[in-house]
Amino acid sequence: MKILVTGGAGYIGSHAILELLENDYEIIVVDNLSNSKIESINRVKAMTGKEFPFYQVDLLDAESLNEIFSKHEIDGVMHFAGMKSVGESIAEPIKYYYNNIMGTVNLCNIMNKFNVKKLVFSSSATVYGKPQSVPITESFPLSATNPYGRTKLVIEEFLQELTSSDCSWRIAILRYFNPIGAHESGEIGEFPNGIPNNLMPYITQVGIGKREKLYIFGDDYNTTDGTGVRDYIHVVDLVKGHLKALNYLKNYRGIEAFNLGSGVGHSVLELVNSFSEVNNVNIPFQIEGRRPGDVSISYADPSKARNLLGWKSTKNLKDMCKDSWNWQIKNPNGF
Repeated sequence: MKILVTGGAGYIGSHAILELLENDYEIIVVDNLSNSKIESINRVKAMTGKEFPFYQVDLLDAESLNEIFSKHEIDGVMHFAGMKSVGESIAEPIKYYYNNIMGTVNLCNIMNKFNVKKLVFSSSATVYGKPQSVPITESFPLSATNPYGRTKLVIEEFLQELTSSDCSWRIAILRYFNPIGAHESGEIGEFPNGIPNNLMPYITQVGIGKREKLYIFGDDYNTTDGTGVRDYIHVVDLVKGHLKALNYLKNYRGIEAFNLGSGVGHSVLELVNSFSEVNNVNIPFQIEGRRPGDVSISYADPSKARNLLGWKSTKNLKDMCKDSWNWQIKNPNGF
């Protein structure tokens, strides 16, 4: 089975292509390298001893996409490509709407042309907006509190309408909670350009001395220690869920959404303290005011993925902290 992976040089995409190769899939990788490095591709090749085609192509480039589909007999697509910074999306909504939505429409248009109808789409728990209760199930009302989340929601709606118009499509929408961690080898992991938007890479960069201290936004939430509670999931568990979804689509026609989370909530301070304890590293921090739009508690009910995909997370918070630090100390300056 030959799978096209968009955004395959990125944090989650690179772990996904490694998992696909280790499970004997053939892959083609597309990435515009706007927020990733070619070194992640090279490392996956070195880790697996396998070669595969890589194209530095933007999904907005329909002509180049068409050439790729013409050249390869593709059976399905894992779609990770897209801009993902909440703060940047607020500052530059036009860029986010154009890139994320139009890129996906371009991709699906070419897929349709070549009769490639299997798609695993990388969505986000941001589509639940501000949920009124936890744990969050896939049947909760959907909304968005920022342009990034809105692009994910619009794409989900587009994919629903696409499937309604043509019942031959097979689509799995995977709603991530908070992916952290890295491959246990320390060869691939998360190293964003500039100041990290996500909590764990900020923690590791403080730990290694690249940043002075961690800023924690809000300590007056209605939680055990006042800091926000989130569902953290190890990136390796996450990508295993993508392979389970791909396998599910072999026998399923239509569209289905799945939560990919651990089903357990941990506070920011709990994560920081666990990281310090596991790795014997001090993480100085400073409490700041709440950020607009942040919710106090968010964690998944992952039972649908367990029941229909046969998937569940296996790695705990200590594993996530250990693997994140192992990646950081082996790669102090990233790729």
